[in-house]
Amino acid sequence: MKSTVEQLSPTRVRINVEVPFDELKPNFDRAYRKLASQVRIPGFRPGKAPARVIESRIGRAPVLDEVVNEAIPAKYMEAVNAGEVRALGQPDIEVTKLEDGDHLAFTAEVDVRPDITVPAFGEFKVSVDDLELTDAQVDEQLDELRARFGTLTGADRPVEDGDFLSVDLSATVDGQEVEDAKTSGLSYQVGSGELIDGIDDALLGAQVGETKTFTTALVAGEFAGQDAEVSVTVQSVKVRELPEPDDEFAQLASEFDTIEDLRADLRERLTRVRKMQQGVQARDKVLDALLEIVEVPLPDKVVEAEVSSRQHDAVHPFDHSEEQFNAYLATEDRTREEFDAEVRAEAEKSVKTQLILDAIAESEQVSVSDAELTERIIYQAQRFGISPDEYVQRAQQSGQLGAIFADVRRGKALASVVRQAEVTDESGNAVDLSELFGADEPAEATAVAEVTEAAPVEAGSDARDEETAAR
Repeated sequence: MKSTVEQLSPTRVRINVEVPFDELKPNFDRAYRKLASQVRIPGFRPGKAPARVIESRIGRAPVLDEVVNEAIPAKYMEAVNAGEVRALGQPDIEVTKLEDGDHLAFTAEVDVRPDITVPAFGEFKVSVDDLELTDAQVDEQLDELRARFGTLTGADRPVEDGDFLSVDLSATVDGQEVEDAKTSGLSYQVGSGELIDGIDDALLGAQVGETKTFTTALVAGEFAGQDAEVSVTVQSVKVRELPEPDDEFAQLASEFDTIEDLRADLRERLTRVRKMQQGVQARDKVLDALLEIVEVPLPDKVVEAEVSSRQHDAVHPFDHSEEQFNAYLATEDRTREEFDAEVRAEAEKSVKTQLILDAIAESEQVSVSDAELTERIIYQAQRFGISPDEYVQRAQQSGQLGAIFADVRRGKALASVVRQAEVTDESGNAVDLSELFGADEPAEATAVAEVTEAAPVEAGSDARDEETAAR
């Protein structure tokens, strides 16, 4: 086989492939066996007719079609590997010559990962928030813990912010009842923002048994984007009473004997959270710096595929109804043109991020061990509430194990850059992030995943592939 590579642009190549028929003999053998099993020829058992009889029966053309369709994908991959082509996405293939008995020639145009010059990471300087922790913040955490052990008691008064209610809901659009919005005995905490817009204002001051009405725009379902008249009836009002923050509560809610020890533990936990937030800030700012200074020509078809995937994901909750989705956008004072522009900008950023981190992974010789891949699989399985074995099985079925591997590698590449950057807090103190990103190499892939999980790369196609693998 002969192959050459033409550079059409920094992000696209044309591969020219010529295959002599001698190399296609195994393909012909398989083609004859397949066709023999499909064609019924008198005097021969299924699958036993010789090649010359098959050709006399169906002609040469179906044989050649079968051979070409089977041979091209394998020969294309062989040419990609021989030419060290860093292909992205699916190729556009065209058969340019098929001379029976002589050779097969075809071209394959495909997007490729462009050459990217990575900067000196030690020159990066980023600032993160100070590691501030006040007594009020500890008190807030303690109050949240007390709320878990609180009790609900009835209140004989009008509804106030924070109350726990049992309500009945119904809605109409132009006099037509909205079945999806009808419910009774629904539990709701006033001020939580977990229901539709406008309900909190309507409920405040209402008495038990009183019905309030208000108008709001529906965001999903058959009437998405349309104004609905909503009726809410208060069935009961309850308040949550919290236990006293004393030693008895500490023994009830934790392994500690005193409230002072419990508060000290909460402070330590909050400190770890603040350090994690510093790590996330450092990661985001380093990544923003990379995106700003590194020039990356974007492969058009890869970007278009990312745009299409994001648009599909956005319309999916609306039963793929463009009309309903556009109506929903109108409720947010956004036009479809504005949405499409935002999607394209996000897609370009995502593709650029992935390409940069892939280039860094190569320059830093980042590798992914079996243990790190396993840790990520366990981490993702826990996120989606399934067993690691089930997650792997789904990933294999959807062909997404490679995407998981790539995501771990990119996370490690980003961690490598953060480790080399100069990170200080707003007060000018050096910030030690080795606990999160490791001194030289991250100690655990899971630790890196927790800090890199929200990176913009996670918004890209590979990250959605991980989610797809879990479904």
